[in-house]
Amino acid sequence: MVTTSSSAAVSHVGRIRSNNQDSAYSGAHLFLVADGMGGHAGGDVASAIVAQRVAEADQSYANPHDAEFALQSALIAANSLLAETVFEHSELTGMGTTASGMIRVGGQMVIAHIGDSRIYRLRDGELEQITADHTFVQRLVDSGRITPEEAAVHPRRSVLMRVLGDVDAAPEIDTKILDTRPGDRWLLCSDGLSSYVAEEKIASILQTVTGTQAAADRLVKESLDHGAPDNVTVVIEDIGDVEDTAAGPLFVGSAAAPLSFENETARRPIRLPTLLLHPLKATQPEDAHFEPEREGYLEELLEEDRRRAIRRRVTWIVAVVVAIAAIVAAVVIGYQWTQSRYYVGVDHGRVAVYRGVQQNVGPIKLSSVYQPTTIEVSDLSSFERQNVERTIAANDLRDALAIVDRLQNAAGAKQ
Repeated sequence: MVTTSSSAAVSHVGRIRSNNQDSAYSGAHLFLVADGMGGHAGGDVASAIVAQRVAEADQSYANPHDAEFALQSALIAANSLLAETVFEHSELTGMGTTASGMIRVGGQMVIAHIGDSRIYRLRDGELEQITADHTFVQRLVDSGRITPEEAAVHPRRSVLMRVLGDVDAAPEIDTKILDTRPGDRWLLCSDGLSSYVAEEKIASILQTVTGTQAAADRLVKESLDHGAPDNVTVVIEDIGDVEDTAAGPLFVGSAAAPLSFENETARRPIRLPTLLLHPLKATQPEDAHFEPEREGYLEELLEEDRRRAIRRRVTWIVAVVVAIAAIVAAVVIGYQWTQSRYYVGVDHGRVAVYRGVQQNVGPIKLSSVYQPTTIEVSDLSSFERQNVERTIAANDLRDALAIVDRLQNAAGAKQ
């Protein structure tokens, strides 16, 4: 018999959000993460209702198929409860939540999932994402139309295709049954972790940090270190061969507090350290929202992507043209300035007035002979000859001609 040896659940409001819309449950057999949507209109209420209702399915099952049916039924019942709540509290219209849960039955794990929260399994050092995000951008990724990197920054990445709530009376819930064995480490998390911490870093923490509580705390801290614009919730279960019966059921996040239907409108002020350390991430993230899939919607997204790509290309071309124009203008202005300067130097053994500056830019000379003279450098004194050979800077053309006159007189006096 394979049993769980340790589990932990942690939820944090993050550095930007004013309330925690995540909920999670860690029990004897059942584990769940729910990420509420609807902002101040009731995302916290939705996730809490679902977590508390689904937690009733936390019990021992004879086989994984019974557990699969019970978990799916609990989620459908929770969906109906959300609809009833919206009927009684119309101000909560539009609220919803994701839900990713699993029930351990001996050596197998029963999975049920809807939304974009995730379940991972770490086995033999390899992290595998078990669930698939129910988002429009994930659909585009699956169809090969955009890359995962493009999906991470796509402007419609917060649009969910499937959620629990008052939006769909019969939501489609993914279920599957997978094997599990001693040494496996399971992770359930909201997108407050998966959207801001790279999977490579998540895998490294899960592989190196011993103890479920320590690993969960470390993952949350990693999200906070990245600015934590969203709520972040983590549930970890380690599979071993010794059952730990000391740990009791645990709710975290919104589900850990009494339900409140007040419309909280206050927003937590962004702290200065957050702005300084994470200026690009310390902004209120766009709230996830549900949009029913309709005919032609993916084509609309693709057309929107094409228009955005064209705008990016045009913007890039304009920026390059402007940059080149600025460089050319700077070169022209700089060259014109150099041609307003004069100095006295040597040209083929004779003193000459040069226009420009003494320095060169690579092979490009920034000066030329403006006015040659008949003054032989050899007719000058040693001191004056050295000065001319090193060049004598002049304030302007009149000053340069005055220097030449002085040198002319000096050469004549020597003769």
